[in-house]
Amino acid sequence: MKPHSRVLWLWILLAAAPAAFATNLTLTGVFGDKAAIIAVDGGEPRTIRVGQRIGNVTLVSVDKDRATVEVDGKRRVLVRGQTYSTRADPSGKQTAVLSAGPGGHFIAEGQVNGGAVRFLVDTGATAIALPGAEAKRLGIDYLKGRRGVTQTAAGPTPMYVVRLDTVRVGGIELQAVDAMVIEQGLPVSLLGMTFLNRVEMRREGQTMTLTRRF
Repeated sequence: MKPHSRVLWLWILLAAAPAAFATNLTLTGVFGDKAAIIAVDGGEPRTIRVGQRIGNVTLVSVDKDRATVEVDGKRRVLVRGQTYSTRADPSGKQTAVLSAGPGGHFIAEGQVNGGAVRFLVDTGATAIALPGAEAKRLGIDYLKGRRGVTQTAAGPTPMYVVRLDTVRVGGIELQAVDAMVIEQGLPVSLLGMTFLNRVEMRREGQTMTLTRRF
């Protein structure tokens, strides 16, 4: 094959499959439960209808400010304004990429024991913390856990120490993670140090990359 022909075929292959190299997905908006606006690998945001496939990305469902997509046969939940990486880390380690939300706080869409959970990343929390109502929704029988007392904005409040089978954020999934369930006074689930101690956190501007250490 002549050199100019090889170059031509290379350009044809690259143009035919740009999404195969997609590594980042950012949800920038939604249209009810019918469609979502998603930027793929830093490109221009595109409107995708539920059931529509663009490259290796299929929009499965839309709900309020989040969307479920399927990428290369794997499902993940995107929350508006955050970036999730589908790129495998060169070292083979599990990673997750988050973007700062309002107020500079990082919110991570994750899973606990297979159930969807929205976490506030909190390095000041000694452990993952779940509100009582959230634990019940996830089917966690926390009343069998070790009872204690923790300090909240409302003062001392009862809490229960439990062990979660799995916790997943982005491409990172950890097993046997200690957590506490707080029945009153906790408005949001916290991604605390029993998870964060097992990852490397690297922040660059408005982006935080988590990489599993062990």
